[in-house]
Amino acid sequence: MTGVATRVWTGRNRDNILKKPVIHTNLLGDREAMDGHLLPQSCELALPCCADGGSLLSIKAPQVGGVSVQLEMHVLWQQFDQLGTEMIVTKAGRRMFPTFQVRISGMEPTAEYVLLMDFIPVDDKRYRYAFHSSSWLVAGRADVAPPSRMHFHPDSPARGAQWMKQTVSFDTLKLTNNLLDDNGHMILNSMHRYQPRFHVVYVDPAPNSHLNAYRNFNSFSFPETRFMAVTAYQNHRITQLKIASNPFAKGFRTTDGQDCAGGCDSSSSTGADGGGGGGERLEGGTENRMNGAG
Repeated sequence: MTGVATRVWTGRNRDNILKKPVIHTNLLGDREAMDGHLLPQSCELALPCCADGGSLLSIKAPQVGGVSVQLEMHVLWQQFDQLGTEMIVTKAGRRMFPTFQVRISGMEPTAEYVLLMDFIPVDDKRYRYAFHSSSWLVAGRADVAPPSRMHFHPDSPARGAQWMKQTVSFDTLKLTNNLLDDNGHMILNSMHRYQPRFHVVYVDPAPNSHLNAYRNFNSFSFPETRFMAVTAYQNHRITQLKIASNPFAKGFRTTDGQDCAGGCDSSSSTGADGGGGGGERLEGGTENRMNGAG
Protein backbone atom coordinates (compact mmCIF):
# COMPACT_ATOMS: atom_id res chain seq x y z
CA MET A 1 0.00 0.00 0.00
CA THR A 2 1.66 3.16 -1.16
CA GLY A 3 0.77 6.81 -1.37
CA VAL A 4 2.13 10.31 -1.69
CA ALA A 5 5.44 11.07 -0.05
CA THR A 6 4.05 13.45 2.55
CA ARG A 7 0.62 14.11 3.97
CA VAL A 8 -0.40 16.64 6.58
CA TRP A 9 -3.60 16.12 8.52
CA THR A 10 -6.06 18.90 8.97
CA GLY A 11 -9.25 19.31 10.95
CA ARG A 12 -10.72 17.91 14.11
CA ASN A 13 -9.49 14.30 13.81
CA ARG A 14 -5.86 15.30 13.90
CA ASP A 15 -6.35 17.46 16.96
CA ASN A 16 -8.35 14.78 18.79
CA ILE A 17 -5.83 11.97 18.31
CA LEU A 18 -2.57 13.82 18.71
CA LYS A 19 -3.50 16.89 20.68
CA LYS A 20 -0.66 18.90 22.16
CA PRO A 21 0.66 19.16 24.72
CA VAL A 22 0.75 15.38 24.84
CA ILE A 23 1.19 13.20 27.92
CA HIS A 24 4.61 11.65 28.46
CA THR A 25 3.92 7.99 27.80
CA ASN A 26 4.77 4.76 29.59
CA LEU A 27 2.82 2.81 26.99
CA LEU A 28 5.25 3.24 24.13
CA GLY A 29 8.47 3.31 26.10
CA ASP A 30 10.37 6.04 27.85
CA ARG A 31 10.37 8.46 24.94
CA GLU A 32 10.59 12.25 25.06
CA ALA A 33 7.35 14.00 24.01
CA MET A 34 8.08 16.29 21.08
CA ASP A 35 6.14 19.08 19.39
CA GLY A 36 3.97 17.41 16.74
CA HIS A 37 1.68 20.20 15.59
CA LEU A 38 2.27 19.31 11.95
CA LEU A 39 1.87 15.71 10.91
CA PRO A 40 3.90 14.95 7.79
CA GLN A 41 4.91 11.41 6.92
CA SER A 42 7.29 11.43 9.86
CA CYS A 43 6.79 13.65 12.84
CA GLU A 44 7.88 14.09 16.41
CA LEU A 45 5.34 13.17 19.07
CA ALA A 46 4.43 10.81 21.86
CA LEU A 47 1.14 8.95 21.86
CA PRO A 48 -0.94 9.73 24.94
CA CYS A 49 -1.50 7.25 27.72
CA CYS A 50 -3.27 6.87 31.00
CA ALA A 51 -1.64 8.77 33.83
CA ASP A 52 -1.66 5.95 36.37
CA GLY A 53 1.25 4.00 34.91
CA GLY A 54 -0.72 1.65 32.69
CA SER A 55 -3.42 0.00 34.80
CA LEU A 56 -5.96 0.72 32.07
CA LEU A 57 -3.94 -0.75 29.22
CA SER A 58 -6.29 -3.69 28.82
CA ILE A 59 -9.28 -1.42 28.27
CA LYS A 60 -9.07 -0.83 24.55
CA ALA A 61 -11.70 0.52 22.20
CA PRO A 62 -13.37 -2.28 20.21
CA GLN A 63 -12.05 -0.71 17.01
CA VAL A 64 -8.47 -1.61 18.03
CA GLY A 65 -8.92 -4.31 20.67
CA GLY A 66 -9.49 -7.03 18.08
CA VAL A 67 -6.80 -5.96 15.61
CA SER A 68 -4.21 -8.60 14.69
CA VAL A 69 -0.99 -7.97 12.76
CA GLN A 70 1.11 -10.50 10.85
CA LEU A 71 4.67 -9.72 9.78
CA GLU A 72 5.29 -10.31 6.09
CA MET A 73 8.54 -11.98 4.94
CA HIS A 74 8.97 -13.30 8.48
CA VAL A 75 11.18 -16.16 7.26
CA LEU A 76 13.59 -13.68 5.66
CA TRP A 77 13.55 -11.53 8.79
CA GLN A 78 14.42 -14.63 10.83
CA GLN A 79 17.34 -15.41 8.53
CA PHE A 80 18.74 -11.93 9.04
CA ASP A 81 18.05 -12.06 12.77
CA GLN A 82 20.06 -15.26 13.14
CA LEU A 83 23.07 -13.44 11.67
CA GLY A 84 22.43 -10.18 13.52
CA THR A 85 20.53 -7.79 11.26
CA GLU A 86 22.25 -4.56 10.26
CA MET A 87 20.60 -1.49 8.72
CA ILE A 88 22.52 1.32 7.07
CA VAL A 89 22.00 4.86 8.35
CA THR A 90 23.27 7.84 6.35
CA LYS A 91 23.07 11.60 6.55
CA ALA A 92 20.71 11.70 3.56
CA GLY A 93 18.60 8.78 4.80
CA ARG A 94 18.53 5.14 3.71
CA ARG A 95 15.63 2.74 3.20
CA MET A 96 15.37 -0.49 5.15
CA PHE A 97 15.84 -3.96 3.72
CA PRO A 98 13.99 -6.11 4.45
CA THR A 99 11.17 -3.60 4.19
CA PHE A 100 8.79 -3.58 7.14
CA GLN A 101 5.52 -5.00 5.78
CA VAL A 102 2.48 -6.34 7.61
CA ARG A 103 -0.94 -7.87 7.04
CA ILE A 104 -3.72 -6.54 9.25
CA SER A 105 -7.02 -8.13 10.28
CA GLY A 106 -9.72 -7.39 12.82
CA MET A 107 -10.30 -3.74 11.94
CA GLU A 108 -13.78 -2.30 11.59
CA PRO A 109 -14.14 -1.89 7.81
CA THR A 110 -15.79 1.55 7.95
CA ALA A 111 -13.73 3.01 10.80
CA GLU A 112 -10.72 5.19 10.00
CA TYR A 113 -7.24 4.34 11.22
CA VAL A 114 -3.78 5.83 11.23
CA LEU A 115 -0.74 3.56 11.01
CA LEU A 116 2.61 4.60 12.47
CA MET A 117 6.07 3.25 13.21
CA ASP A 118 8.80 4.19 15.62
CA PHE A 119 12.10 2.72 16.79
CA ILE A 120 13.18 2.24 20.39
CA PRO A 121 16.60 1.23 21.73
CA VAL A 122 16.86 -2.43 22.69
CA ASP A 123 19.20 -1.57 25.58
CA ASP A 124 21.39 1.20 26.97
CA LYS A 125 24.60 0.02 25.29
CA ARG A 126 26.82 1.00 22.38
CA TYR A 127 28.46 -1.80 20.39
CA ARG A 128 31.48 -2.54 18.23
CA TYR A 129 32.03 -5.42 15.83
CA ALA A 130 34.86 -7.86 16.52
CA PHE A 131 35.98 -9.20 13.14
CA HIS A 132 38.21 -11.92 14.63
CA SER A 133 35.18 -13.52 16.31
CA SER A 134 32.47 -12.23 13.93
CA SER A 135 30.42 -10.98 16.84
CA TRP A 136 29.13 -7.78 18.40
CA LEU A 137 30.70 -6.67 21.69
CA VAL A 138 29.57 -4.04 24.16
CA ALA A 139 31.72 -0.93 23.71
CA GLY A 140 30.21 1.22 26.44
CA ARG A 141 27.07 3.03 27.46
CA ALA A 142 24.67 4.25 24.82
CA ASP A 143 25.08 7.70 23.35
CA VAL A 144 22.52 10.38 24.12
CA ALA A 145 19.26 9.39 22.44
CA PRO A 146 18.38 11.43 19.33
CA PRO A 147 15.02 13.22 19.02
CA SER A 148 12.10 10.81 19.24
CA ARG A 149 10.08 10.57 16.04
CA MET A 150 7.25 8.58 14.54
CA HIS A 151 6.72 7.73 10.89
CA PHE A 152 3.17 7.99 9.57
CA HIS A 153 2.19 5.66 6.76
CA PRO A 154 1.50 7.97 3.78
CA ASP A 155 -2.00 6.52 3.23
CA SER A 156 -3.11 7.55 6.73
CA PRO A 157 -5.86 8.05 7.64
CA ALA A 158 -7.80 5.36 5.76
CA ARG A 159 -10.72 3.02 6.42
CA GLY A 160 -10.11 -0.38 7.90
CA ALA A 161 -11.33 -2.07 4.73
CA GLN A 162 -8.54 -0.39 2.77
CA TRP A 163 -5.81 -1.34 5.23
CA MET A 164 -6.95 -4.98 5.39
CA LYS A 165 -7.31 -5.65 1.68
CA GLN A 166 -3.58 -5.80 0.94
CA THR A 167 -0.10 -5.76 2.44
CA VAL A 168 0.81 -2.55 4.24
CA SER A 169 4.36 -1.55 3.34
CA PHE A 170 6.57 1.09 4.94
CA ASP A 171 8.82 1.29 1.90
CA THR A 172 9.16 5.07 2.06
CA LEU A 173 10.63 5.05 5.57
CA LYS A 174 14.28 6.11 5.75
CA LEU A 175 16.90 5.89 8.50
CA THR A 176 19.40 8.66 9.18
CA ASN A 177 22.11 9.51 11.69
CA ASN A 178 21.75 13.24 11.05
CA LEU A 179 20.59 14.88 14.27
CA LEU A 180 19.66 18.01 12.31
CA ASP A 181 17.55 16.12 9.75
CA ASP A 182 14.60 18.17 8.53
CA ASN A 183 13.25 15.61 6.06
CA GLY A 184 11.24 13.62 8.58
CA HIS A 185 13.57 10.60 8.51
CA MET A 186 13.97 8.37 11.56
CA ILE A 187 17.04 9.49 13.52
CA LEU A 188 19.12 6.65 15.00
CA ASN A 189 22.53 6.34 16.62
CA SER A 190 25.03 4.20 14.75
CA MET A 191 26.29 1.11 16.59
CA HIS A 192 23.13 0.91 18.69
CA ARG A 193 20.43 -1.79 18.55
CA TYR A 194 16.83 -0.89 17.80
CA GLN A 195 13.40 -2.50 17.90
CA PRO A 196 10.87 -1.32 15.29
CA ARG A 197 7.33 -0.88 16.63
CA PHE A 198 4.06 -0.68 14.72
CA HIS A 199 1.06 1.28 16.00
CA VAL A 200 -2.60 1.23 14.95
CA VAL A 201 -4.56 4.35 15.94
CA TYR A 202 -8.35 4.56 15.63
CA VAL A 203 -9.55 7.96 14.41
CA ASP A 204 -12.29 8.57 16.97
CA PRO A 205 -14.81 11.14 15.66
CA ALA A 206 -16.06 11.97 19.18
CA PRO A 207 -15.52 15.66 20.10
CA ASN A 208 -13.58 14.83 23.28
CA SER A 209 -11.84 11.68 22.08
CA HIS A 210 -8.44 12.94 23.22
CA LEU A 211 -9.54 12.43 26.82
CA ASN A 212 -9.60 8.66 26.22
CA ALA A 213 -6.83 8.51 23.64
CA TYR A 214 -5.09 5.61 25.41
CA ARG A 215 -8.04 3.41 24.43
CA ASN A 216 -7.79 4.21 20.74
CA PHE A 217 -4.46 2.67 19.79
CA ASN A 218 -2.69 -0.68 19.89
CA SER A 219 1.02 -1.40 19.49
CA PHE A 220 2.83 -4.38 17.99
CA SER A 221 6.48 -5.43 17.81
CA PHE A 222 8.28 -8.41 16.30
CA PRO A 223 11.58 -9.45 17.97
CA GLU A 224 12.98 -10.78 14.69
CA THR A 225 12.97 -7.25 13.22
CA ARG A 226 15.56 -5.93 15.70
CA PHE A 227 18.69 -4.56 14.06
CA MET A 228 21.99 -2.81 14.59
CA ALA A 229 22.21 0.66 13.04
CA VAL A 230 25.50 1.00 11.15
CA THR A 231 27.09 3.42 8.72
CA ALA A 232 28.67 0.47 6.91
CA TYR A 233 28.01 -3.26 7.03
CA GLN A 234 30.23 -5.06 9.52
CA ASN A 235 29.25 -8.72 9.02
CA HIS A 236 30.01 -9.89 5.48
CA ARG A 237 27.31 -12.56 5.79
CA ILE A 238 24.74 -9.79 6.16
CA THR A 239 26.06 -8.23 2.96
CA GLN A 240 25.78 -11.57 1.17
CA LEU A 241 22.24 -12.20 2.37
CA LYS A 242 21.11 -8.71 1.36
CA ILE A 243 22.53 -9.20 -2.11
CA ALA A 244 21.02 -12.67 -2.45
CA SER A 245 17.54 -11.73 -1.21
CA ASN A 246 17.05 -8.18 -2.48
CA PRO A 247 15.40 -8.24 -5.93
CA PHE A 248 16.85 -4.80 -6.68
CA ALA A 249 20.44 -5.97 -6.07
CA LYS A 250 20.84 -8.12 -9.20
CA GLY A 251 23.75 -5.98 -10.37
CA PHE A 252 25.78 -7.04 -7.34
CA ARG A 253 25.50 -10.78 -8.03
CA THR A 254 27.92 -12.85 -10.08
CA THR A 255 26.95 -13.99 -13.56
CA ASP A 256 26.34 -17.57 -12.44
CA GLY A 257 23.58 -16.41 -10.10
CA GLN A 258 25.56 -16.81 -6.88
CA ASP A 259 26.10 -14.00 -4.42
CA CYS A 260 29.49 -12.29 -4.27
CA ALA A 261 30.89 -14.37 -1.47
CA GLY A 262 34.52 -13.76 -2.33
CA GLY A 263 34.27 -10.07 -3.13
CA CYS A 264 31.93 -9.28 -0.27
CA ASP A 265 34.09 -11.20 2.15
CA SER A 266 37.29 -9.42 1.23
CA SER A 267 35.75 -5.95 1.31
CA SER A 268 33.63 -6.16 4.42
CA SER A 269 36.33 -7.75 6.54
CA THR A 270 38.46 -4.62 6.33
CA GLY A 271 36.31 -2.74 8.81
CA ALA A 272 33.63 -0.09 8.91
CA ASP A 273 35.22 2.23 6.38
CA GLY A 274 36.48 -0.29 3.87
CA GLY A 275 34.03 -3.12 4.34
CA GLY A 276 30.99 -1.01 4.75
CA GLY A 277 31.70 0.59 1.43
CA GLY A 278 30.49 -2.52 -0.34
CA GLY A 279 27.39 -2.64 1.79
CA GLU A 280 26.64 1.05 1.37
CA ARG A 281 26.99 0.82 -2.39
CA LEU A 282 24.57 -2.10 -2.37
CA GLU A 283 21.90 -0.17 -0.51
CA GLY A 284 22.59 2.99 -2.44
CA GLY A 285 22.17 1.23 -5.77
CA THR A 286 19.08 -0.48 -4.48
CA GLU A 287 17.53 2.78 -3.37
CA ASN A 288 18.18 4.42 -6.72
CA ARG A 289 16.51 1.56 -8.54
CA MET A 290 13.54 1.65 -6.19
CA ASN A 291 13.17 5.39 -6.61
CA GLY A 292 13.49 5.15 -10.35
CA ALA A 293 15.89 8.09 -10.30
CA GLY A 294 19.52 8.80 -9.61
